[in-house]
Amino acid sequence: MLVSLVGTWIQTITQSWLVFQLTDSAFLLGVVGFLSCVPVFFLSLFGGLVADRMNKKNILIVTQSCFMVLAFLLAWLTQMKLITPGQIMFLAMLNGIIMAFDAPARQSVVAELVGKKHLLNAIALNSAAFNSSRIIGPALAGILVASIGMSGCFYINGTSFLAVLVALISIRVNNTTRKNSKDSPLSDLRAGLRVIKGNPLILILVSMVGTVSLFGVSYMMLMPIFANDLLRVGVKGLGMLMSSAGIGALLAALILARLGDFRYKGKLLFLSSIIFSFSLVMFALSKIYILSLIILVFTGWSSVTAISLVNSLLQTSTGDEYRGRVMSVFMLTFAGFMPFGNLLAGALSQAWGVSLTVMLSGIICIVFFTAINLIYPEIRKI
Repeated sequence: MLVSLVGTWIQTITQSWLVFQLTDSAFLLGVVGFLSCVPVFFLSLFGGLVADRMNKKNILIVTQSCFMVLAFLLAWLTQMKLITPGQIMFLAMLNGIIMAFDAPARQSVVAELVGKKHLLNAIALNSAAFNSSRIIGPALAGILVASIGMSGCFYINGTSFLAVLVALISIRVNNTTRKNSKDSPLSDLRAGLRVIKGNPLILILVSMVGTVSLFGVSYMMLMPIFANDLLRVGVKGLGMLMSSAGIGALLAALILARLGDFRYKGKLLFLSSIIFSFSLVMFALSKIYILSLIILVFTGWSSVTAISLVNSLLQTSTGDEYRGRVMSVFMLTFAGFMPFGNLLAGALSQAWGVSLTVMLSGIICIVFFTAINLIYPEIRKI
């Protein structure tokens, strides 16, 4: 997965730069982000239902193959100079539809591979792979765009999915916990939602993820504007900004993997959430490139620490037969709310500027996480 994720980050950075060059519009950057994630909002619950009823490994082989085909199509259209903003938006929406079925299966299969005892370690190592690619991919993207062009970057991403497919074919997944339900799909879906509704901890954790997704992570979508207009460092500087956040995220993943099943998860969750919120405000106010790089290290560390802890707590609080559906709600709030946050951030940035937009996002997160700490103090005792 590490190889494929490097390719995915190369494509993500290259695509955002391509959209910005074609349109010179912060709003359309937000639209592309919106279309790439909005299918998750509408379809991830069904994706979780499919993950609970079918072989997760087979689901992932199909979804990863589809991702590969779309990457090669984007590469060909770019190479032939046929690419348009409308085509990029359509391909982004198709990727979002596939993600709605890929993500719940990919998140919930981890427990079947390692068991609950090692779940936080596994999630952290999984996050380490993701965030190592977050360092390598953007840095490579800045170099590769200049050397082999945007289409070459997209071809590299398409080829990188072969690594995932080989790995999926090779691994063995313990499917003994999979439930062959005789109930209708809608009955199974309602049963999963009842489990979530009846657990206050799950509701609190999901609301925290939703807030971060709606208001917190849109700064990444706006990064090309920070790099080009405010910090004036170009596409290579954009890659370094993204890589700095990746360095912090990798540190968080490695620390969590080392800690394993430690005490005081709730306190660390609250602390990392507050640090993330303040780092957004500081990044929005920074006009110095080096200072922005340092702030983004803290942003990456705190965001990955919080999300990894939420992921682990959700899975350990859930029965095996409901894990796919609970993780689909996690993905609905994490990736499903993101397009609305991207669209809102794009519109506000067009009207008010990116600095004020990101600063307001950080302030909203500070207020919400402080309120959660006061309303549900039990979370600090986890």
